Amino acid sequence: MIIIFERFLATIIGSLLLGIGVNGFFVPNHLIDGGILGIALIIHYFFDFQTGITMVALSLPICVFSSLNDRNYFFNNLQGMLVSSLFIDLLAPLRYQFLVPHFLSALIGGVIIGVGVGLMLRYKTSTGGTDLLAKIISETFSFNIALVIIFIDGLIVLAGFTVLELESFINSCVAITIVGLTISLINRN
Repeated sequence: MIIIFERFLATIIGSLLLGIGVNGFFVPNHLIDGGILGIALIIHYFFDFQTGITMVALSLPICVFSSLNDRNYFFNNLQGMLVSSLFIDLLAPLRYQFLVPHFLSALIGGVIIGVGVGLMLRYKTSTGGTDLLAKIISETFSFNIALVIIFIDGLIVLAGFTVLELESFINSCVAITIVGLTISLINRN
């Protein structure tokens, strides 16, 4: 029972941090994260769709796939995906509260998001998107999860290069590196 409570608390705190990092630092500077969140942010920038709802729509197939690997992944990550998506959309009013230069937004937002996602991964939950996919890959092939996340996120940011200005692209690369390194520090054994 304590483990379930700890996991739920980690999900709430991690999701809150994710919502703050995305809305307070990434969106105002048109930065993208990698993975499903990065794709959801690109869609938000183009079509003004809500980022959290878009994350849910894009993450559901990965959650279903993960259930084939481990049923616990499915339930833990479905919860993480729904709560983090909710916090991202609820905290949208933060988008223009912190006017921080691009590079500092990449650093600060990267650390905040990295702590949030890292905390969730430490307690065996995640936002359900490519973080979950990275966790499955890292456990299956004994790769460092941070390197897998940086690789997947790098592919998404690279795809975003065609739609981002050069400064946003470079700072997004800095941000995903900071997110990955922060997750690695939090999940060291």
